[in-house]
Amino acid sequence: MQHFSTLFQRLDQTNSTNEKISALELFFQEADPEDQIWGLALLSGRKPKRTVNTALLRTWAAEISGIPDWLFEESYHTVGDLAETISLLVDGKPSENQKTLSQWMQTLALLAKSDEIEKRETITNAWLEMDPQQRFLFNKLITGGFRVGVSQKLVEKALSRIHNIPAEVLAHRLMGNWSPENTSIQELIHQKVISEDLSKPYPFFLAHPLQDEPESLGSCDDWLIEWKWDGIRSQVIVRDQNIFIWSRGEELITDKFPELHVLADKLPNGAVLDAELVVWKDNVVQPFQLLQTRISRKNISKKQLLEAPAGLIVYDLFEFEGVDYRNNSLSDRRQKLQEIIGQINLPFVTISEEVKFNSWDELKILRNQSREVRAEGFMLKRRSSVYQVGRKRGDWWKWKVDPMSIDAVLIYAMQGHGRRANLYTDYTFAIWKNGALVSFTKAYSGLTDAEIKEVDAFVKANTIEKFGPVRSVKAELVFEIGFEGIQYSSRHKSGIALRFPRMLRWRKDKIASEADDIESLIKLIEIGS
Repeated sequence: MQHFSTLFQRLDQTNSTNEKISALELFFQEADPEDQIWGLALLSGRKPKRTVNTALLRTWAAEISGIPDWLFEESYHTVGDLAETISLLVDGKPSENQKTLSQWMQTLALLAKSDEIEKRETITNAWLEMDPQQRFLFNKLITGGFRVGVSQKLVEKALSRIHNIPAEVLAHRLMGNWSPENTSIQELIHQKVISEDLSKPYPFFLAHPLQDEPESLGSCDDWLIEWKWDGIRSQVIVRDQNIFIWSRGEELITDKFPELHVLADKLPNGAVLDAELVVWKDNVVQPFQLLQTRISRKNISKKQLLEAPAGLIVYDLFEFEGVDYRNNSLSDRRQKLQEIIGQINLPFVTISEEVKFNSWDELKILRNQSREVRAEGFMLKRRSSVYQVGRKRGDWWKWKVDPMSIDAVLIYAMQGHGRRANLYTDYTFAIWKNGALVSFTKAYSGLTDAEIKEVDAFVKANTIEKFGPVRSVKAELVFEIGFEGIQYSSRHKSGIALRFPRMLRWRKDKIASEADDIESLIKLIEIGS
């Protein structure tokens, strides 16, 4: 546990890429192999399931700290982070014979079958034998709130240096449905073939946002242009007559889309497609919110299959009949894809449409029509490009349309977490409806550090009521809220839901009465429908 605690602390205290890689290398060189595989799992987002209710953790921490519940709650609201609050209030005496990370993870797994008395004894004893940093990390693991500022790419780079294996090869080996409970670090890092795990996906090639004018890319003849759809980036794998569907976030979502299982018979063994999973109805891509109704349900009903039928817009080809196509040019891969999609002959599985244009100026005009076809903009891909690993500059770009926006009034603020735990950084906004302000969205990103401090000072000086960590404030500050999608929603008081809301700017030039009203939002829905 000490090795992983030290790693967590070093990663959390630096923004230097080289220092982060050095910290990762040290951990993977010094930690026990069992701790290495658990550390790799946690760093790659494989979090353990929460086995203890946070309300119980708060009660137990207050009891062994010898303070009343109200004082613990006040401390929690002041600190803003439960794991840190407990680590500060509980006074332990570190043991010389501490458990390793893998031993603690096994202990946490066993808690799922334990009663409340056993859970309390295990957790409180752990707190008392750890130092504050380990206790903080342990609490993050208990609550499922473990996060650390390191990318998968940096982890792969550190392991690449240690094991002398190319990073792109490691990226492939680290994907898939592996678990630290039944996989060793040596098996995972040094595996030679993918046949041992039929479901194993390939790493995705990701595009950078295009910041400059498209003319900077050179001749438009060198580029393939596709619409950028708002769905789930997916990988469809058929091996040994089995189908596996992975999301870009490495979540296996095969069971969520039974209508796509027919591809197990339509595609040959050893076929892997890169596609956008969308709701496809009446030969049109439907809003993303309909797709969310599919992925948020454990069991898919017949009604959902009818109301939100799935479709695939296929972009690219990883593998066909067991042959890796990634080093072929995009033009070659597209030509093979056209043959494959033609042979599949299913109306809800299509190849991504190539946008025809004669000049960059013409493409700019076409881009402004994105919302009319329910797209987010364009993908620009160099025709000669191979399929790379991760986010690489030069060959693939995404050129999205500007977000929709609305001016809204700040009415609630809540404290943030981590380094912003003492600042009010999470905001609720309202618009006008029948002469009154009605809350309609939340947002917490888009402001500079200086602006956040300024808003925080306003919140503290203009609080109307307190509700735990939340404060209602005087309706005076106006912000421009940007978002990618909008639709009617019965779950929201305003009757409207936004997709990806964030603050574009602080409208200091406006007063609350000049903020937008519900009719403005309704017009945006009508434009996109």
